[in-house]
Amino acid sequence: MASIQAHAATWIIKHRLKPRLTRATEMAEIRELLTTPAIRIPRDIRIAAGMVGGIAGEWVEGPGTADATLLYLHGGGYFACSAETHRPITVAYAQQGFRVFAPNYRLAPESPFPAALEDALSVYRALLADGRPPLISGESAGGGLTLATLLSLRAEGTALPAAAALFSPWTDLAATGASLRTNDRRCAMFFGADIGKAALRYIGGGDARNPLISPLYADLAGLPPLLIHVGSDEVLLDDSTRLAERARAAGVAVELKIWPVVPHAWQLAYPQVPESRQSLREAALFLKAAVESARAKGSAA
Repeated sequence: MASIQAHAATWIIKHRLKPRLTRATEMAEIRELLTTPAIRIPRDIRIAAGMVGGIAGEWVEGPGTADATLLYLHGGGYFACSAETHRPITVAYAQQGFRVFAPNYRLAPESPFPAALEDALSVYRALLADGRPPLISGESAGGGLTLATLLSLRAEGTALPAAAALFSPWTDLAATGASLRTNDRRCAMFFGADIGKAALRYIGGGDARNPLISPLYADLAGLPPLLIHVGSDEVLLDDSTRLAERARAAGVAVELKIWPVVPHAWQLAYPQVPESRQSLREAALFLKAAVESARAKGSAA
């Protein structure tokens, strides 16, 4: 049963943000609307500007020794948001024991595909050079970028992370999912018809079904275990359910969880919404279990 806080957050986004987001035409206004309010940083969390692989971003670390390094790729349609706007998520991961780096990858339309992917790959390779493969996670466009990064790493033969956690990943920029229509009225954040239009900012002159733009159309064989969390009322629901189906068919281990009521990218409501905290806790446990499994296999070898 969904919490009162989840219902409240969904109502606020649906009735206050969604109409304004739909009417906005200027990129500056859209980016401002998608900027989440600043959060109070817990005393035990350290945030520092950093440069990894030539890409600026920020490190977010908690007390003690980190269990693993995590690359977090923020969402925002490939054209908005930053490492700073996504501190609710990166701080939560740091509190769960991860050393997190969130890059400020280049944004469209100024820098369309493949700029964001090139930046994500540069960061991952640099983190890999420091030791074990970093874990990777992302939400919305950041979830799609996470998958595109994994596909590119697989193609070049680079060591893959032990697992990846995806929150409402945007996997189909061709906008073919049935939930774009069936959830059009229910979705708190977007109207289905706006998804394909928004994709054009990132696609530029490319092919929307290019697997590195829309990972839904990729051969997913050989990817690490995936955790996928998505809201039942999202227009992007089918981007997750179809991804899970195709990944399982390709032999990839997948944990898919569909949450009632919650809005798109509800993890950003941490710590106000219980479902946000729960989702991030589950993702952290999933990633930690994958690290332990990889270490056990390495020791056995």
